[in-house]
Amino acid sequence: MSRADLLALTPDSLTALTNRGLVKRATREVEEAAGPTLEVSADGTVTGAYPDGVRVVLPTGAGLESATCTCAAIGACRHMVALVLIYQRQADALTSGPAGPGESTSAPDPTVTAWSPGEFTDEALRSLVGTRAFDAARRTLRTGFTARVRRPTGSDPAPSVELPACYVRFLVPRELSYVHTDAADRARDRFIPLAVWAFRVADEQAPDAEEVLVEVGERSAGTRAGSGLGPALRLTEEILLDGIVHTGTAQAATIARVRRDLDAAGLRWPLLAVDELAEQLDRYRSRNARYRPETVAQLIAEVHARHRAAAGRASHPPAWVLGTQEAASTTLRQVRLISLGCRVTEGTGPEAERIADVYLVHPDTASVLVLRRGWGASDDQPLTGAELGHRRIGGGTLSMLSAGSVVSASAVRSASRMVRLGGARAARSTILPYDDRWAELPAALLVRDLAEEYRRMRELPPRLIRPRVAAEFVRAVEIGRVGKVGYLPGDQRLDAIIEDPAGTRATISASYRSVCPGALDALAETLGGAHGEPRYVSGILRRTRGEIVIDPLAVVVGSKLVVLDLAPGDGFGTLDAGESIRHSDPLEAAVEVALSLLAEAAHHGLRRLPPTFASRLAAAAATLAQLGLHRASACLDDLAAVLGPDPGGAAAASWIDAQIRLGVTDECL
Repeated sequence: MSRADLLALTPDSLTALTNRGLVKRATREVEEAAGPTLEVSADGTVTGAYPDGVRVVLPTGAGLESATCTCAAIGACRHMVALVLIYQRQADALTSGPAGPGESTSAPDPTVTAWSPGEFTDEALRSLVGTRAFDAARRTLRTGFTARVRRPTGSDPAPSVELPACYVRFLVPRELSYVHTDAADRARDRFIPLAVWAFRVADEQAPDAEEVLVEVGERSAGTRAGSGLGPALRLTEEILLDGIVHTGTAQAATIARVRRDLDAAGLRWPLLAVDELAEQLDRYRSRNARYRPETVAQLIAEVHARHRAAAGRASHPPAWVLGTQEAASTTLRQVRLISLGCRVTEGTGPEAERIADVYLVHPDTASVLVLRRGWGASDDQPLTGAELGHRRIGGGTLSMLSAGSVVSASAVRSASRMVRLGGARAARSTILPYDDRWAELPAALLVRDLAEEYRRMRELPPRLIRPRVAAEFVRAVEIGRVGKVGYLPGDQRLDAIIEDPAGTRATISASYRSVCPGALDALAETLGGAHGEPRYVSGILRRTRGEIVIDPLAVVVGSKLVVLDLAPGDGFGTLDAGESIRHSDPLEAAVEVALSLLAEAAHHGLRRLPPTFASRLAAAAATLAQLGLHRASACLDDLAAVLGPDPGGAAAASWIDAQIRLGVTDECL
């Protein structure tokens, strides 16, 4: 009896079910002819015997979790993986002849036969996960949930589902025993039925779509009776009318009450917006230089935009807009997270004067998580990025983690995709050095086609209603060629043109920051070929004026990864001055002026605007109209019409209309 399930397991599938280290060791043993002898019984049970007496059994109708081995390892071991590899080689040899020395065999492509996990029956699900977990999943189904369904592709042959709490991947066609999730073992069983039910809905609603967002459940959030954001709407409207400058400490109690209400209702994305708004208010009261009126305006508009999208007729499910199905935190199984570099910024208080965000790829889910850590500093000894590189984090140093990878069995992921590593002694994290594997990053995170990435970014819904994911646009980009590199002394900015392998251009743009004085020099050296040919650059992507602009984090040169913010140097290196690669755009300038006026209004308060505000607002509206942005101009005119000595709710609504309109316009330029 042939074991189609074992033949369908790819190296990536085996890595997901065990870990990369076991797969590498088992592969090496097999290649060195040190693997087990194999025996297959009539019912398909595969048994392997090692020369040292170790015996492995892979029973039929069950995954690797049901395999047994007489070695001392707990759980999966290299003996099990080696037995799978030996079975695949011998099966391949029967059909294509024996493999020569050093030749590797491959399992059949699991995408040859089209299939959907929605084919699994409820009886099969109950048999797999047990009655208790199945009934728990049924309760979630009655409540309703949203899910993003991804069907097999050439780059990722395993169909998957992104649930609010975790990711679920079906590694072997029509085999429930080989389902992988990134949730902790004690919770994973109740998520498998949810993923299957999500596929059933997707198969009905969009059978040909490669990726689709669906609402699942008997009482899904599609009724749109309301958003549940009433208290948050009243809070932000009052702040808008009175202004940030007139918001005192008494407002803290109201904000705390609104936060409790949002948290209790599970409204994750509005809660995060209110948290950030409270942080901006604290910065203003403490005269912190990182207070931004523009950010306050965006946050006020975001709360109202999410309310309108959830309570109106928006095409996206309310649960997706509000984050109601997102778990506050999710404990992950043993994972290996690959670093794309880090960003060092100034903190807001004495206990965290320097903050490092390390960007970590979770390959199984094709997502980027952010590990954040803060350190104190003093005026006598200000910390730079290079000095922070020696600080301890995650079982090693910041430099090691930012340029390598971490294996952890105690990682906890938040709703916004922040991650922390637990400190349990039995689940200690291990940092591994950089191993030049960026070419193997998930296709969704490794950009080889800038034009396709630009199209994907352009098709996204507005930022104001998207999920609040911390590293939404952090990517690695393959470099085909480096073009013009120029430094603008007046702006303290280094710009460089790069091309992908197909010749599509993007701009790398980095500005000088005192906390990382050596970053620009390191970027100029790596792009200039001082250490070899640059192969990849990681960074935060944004689109503007028909191209992608990259705020760089790290550059791969040869087999070395250079993390820019941690680079040594004092910032006094000589950079070649050049002309600006990025030119001003009248549309961008006009929208920026209008948004600045709206931010000023939120800062002072609609009830306390300066005397010149109305004339400046009219001038901004006229400029927008001249450039063809008539609807944006009309929004400013409507706001001017309702401003008076005692503006109220109508003025606040007009301001919100204008801020949303111009914010989305700015995003589309």
